[in-house]
Amino acid sequence: MKESAFPFQIDAQSDLPLWVQLRKRLVHLINSGHYRPGDQLPTVRGLAADLSINYNTVNKAYLSMIDDGFVTSVRGRGVFVSASDASDEEQVLEAEGLLRDFIGNCRDLGLTTWDIQKLLSRQLRQLEARRGEQGVADGATSGVLGGDGVADGATSGVVGSVSSGSASGGATSGSSSGVAPAAPQAQAKGA
Repeated sequence: MKESAFPFQIDAQSDLPLWVQLRKRLVHLINSGHYRPGDQLPTVRGLAADLSINYNTVNKAYLSMIDDGFVTSVRGRGVFVSASDASDEEQVLEAEGLLRDFIGNCRDLGLTTWDIQKLLSRQLRQLEARRGEQGVADGATSGVLGGDGVADGATSGVVGSVSSGSASGGATSGSSSGVAPAAPQAQAKGA
């Protein structure tokens, strides 16, 4: 039996799905320098055959890594490690630290997690709107922040709840009450 060129062993005892195990291993190999920016990963079919696993399992791991920016897919050529992995990791760590500080400062002001989400969502939408990418911002921020109640126009309720200090009431019923007034206000601004 030929030895696999790809350093991965399935952990049958793990609760993690096989595609997640494979993804974690690939990310580790990229972060550790085994695969460098620009290197081509094994083909989906080739890796599936090499590991004796289903093609769809490998494909799901690759698609997840593409979504997270670890690799890029070039149609007809393969999947390649994205450039600037190390600097991305440093940026993520720095951004996480800044977010922890931001959240801590907001909590010190008496804001709830719900109000912080709405406030952050509003700021992200305004930033994207200035860049002319409003459609992208609506989908991206609602997905990142958990969605419910942080939809188009929901930010108009943020100023009222943040400035009045009635943050706790918005956390339990905010998803429907925060969205409903948005449409009339948007129409009023346009009129």
